[in-house]
Parts: sequence; C-alpha cells; structure tokens
Amino acid sequence: MSPTATIIGHSRCKLGESPLWDPQAKLLYWVDSVAPCVWRYDPATGDQRAIPMPDRVGSIVLGQPGELLAGLADGVYRLNLATGTCQVIVRPVELVDGERLNDGKTDRRGRYITGSLVMGHDNPIGKLFSFSGGETYQVLPTDPVAISNSICFSPAGDVLYFADSLRNLVWSYEYDQETGALGTRRDLIDTSGLGSAPDGATVDAEGFLWVALVQAQKIARFAPDGQLDQILDSPVPFPSCPAFGGEDLKTLFVTSISDSGGRLVSADDGAGRLMAYSGLGVGGIAETRCHL
Repeated sequence: MSPTATIIGHSRCKLGESPLWDPQAKLLYWVDSVAPCVWRYDPATGDQRAIPMPDRVGSIVLGQPGELLAGLADGVYRLNLATGTCQVIVRPVELVDGERLNDGKTDRRGRYITGSLVMGHDNPIGKLFSFSGGETYQVLPTDPVAISNSICFSPAGDVLYFADSLRNLVWSYEYDQETGALGTRRDLIDTSGLGSAPDGATVDAEGFLWVALVQAQKIARFAPDGQLDQILDSPVPFPSCPAFGGEDLKTLFVTSISDSGGRLVSADDGAGRLMAYSGLGVGGIAETRCHL
C-alpha cells in the first residue's frame, strides 16, 4: 500500500504547528501560532473548531484529561478545554525581549521540553527549557539557537532530538530520564542537501525520525543513525510539523503554513491546512501526559 496524503483542514492556518493526538478523547489538537488559537479535530464527526488564545502559542502537550499545557510567548499555561481559559503556570525569567517559546514535547516521564526562538531577526539567543513541575524548570545546556525545532524523543526516552532550523541541523542528545540531564551531543542530520531547514519532527514506533522539510514541501523519514530512509511529497506548500494519531496511531497528521509572519508566505489554497497521511506501514507512539 502506497502512502496517501489527504487535505482535511477546513481552515487555513497562518502558522500551523504542534499536532497532538489525545488517545483517550480520540481528538487531534494543533495550533495556529500567529492567529493565535488551538484547533481541535474530531475524526469521527469531521468537526473542527478553534479555541482563541491570549498570545502567540508555540506548542501544546497533553495535561490531565480535559486540559492541555501550552507554551505561549512568555511561559507555560494550563488550557481548560471546556471553558477555553488559560492559567499561567510559570514564566521563565530567562526569556528576553523578542524571544518566545516555540516547539515542544513531553519527555517519556512527563517533563515539558520546549525551546525558544527570536522574533524578527536571526540572532541566536534561543534556549531549551525543561519544565518539571509547578514553577520548577531549568535551562538545558545547549548552544544558543535562532529557531528551536524538531523536539522529540526516542521510543525508550533515552535520546532527545533538537534542531536549530537556521543551521539546517538536527542534533541527538543522550538523555537521562531520571534527572532530565543532557549527555553527549551528536550532529545527526544535515538537511541543507535536501533543500530545506528542519521544522517539526516526531518519532515512530520503530525509532525512526519524521522531519518536516518545510521549504522543500516534503516530509522525510530518517533512521536512528541519521541515514535518510524515505521522502514523502506534501500536497501543500510549507509542511511544518508531523504527529502520529488516529485510533491505531497509524495516521500521520501534518500541519502547514500560509504566512509565518513574512519568512514563509503562500497564497495556495492548501497552504496552512491540516493534512493526513495513511498507508505508511508504521505507527507512532502515544505522547506522555505532562505532570505540571
């Protein structure tokens, strides 16, 4: 069975990112960072609706049933899905003017790992944060970045993947799940030869890494050693972030971009819409709920 891509998004996001499957609710969530809002999609009914957010949102992760944790521009918030209200949990003092939280995931123990980006210029002052409960967090020891992306974890949780999009590099770090500490870093994937920076990423059940090649209009699958395994074409410009979902976790949902704020802009009717790939022959791993 050959992979098939279907456009399922009813609305065009400006900056679609962070697709997230809730296996209990059987719902998909994703964000429009610029709108800003969180979208919800029910595959059983086709219903899609948006929850307005008070500020730009970089990523979302699962909280307790009925809530999401969201990385807004200035910190981490708790989103009540029934009321649409956001309550601040922590605002890291290390964020400076022009810097906001961006891509993020939970590790396999429920910490919220999210990076930052610099708005309006390419000055590499972005950081990687680990939020572990209440107001407790740390800045992980990485090189400064301009646009943090591709955050995800190996199936066993002992490897963290992380990228600076403007360097065209995806790194792998040894990761201590007990302490959340980073170990040895490896330059795992250089996407410059594929015509794109790396954007969002996810890991499948076999430990392979799926990376959105946003400028090349493709999704690439890489082996754990960084070797290119497969490339999928995107039916729309600027695919931004993949995530596995559906009842069997074998649908690859992919967000896309229509206007990121000037860097990536497309008038194509498909740009900014949500896509779903089927027939990949592999499934994903359910995301861990955040314990903040």
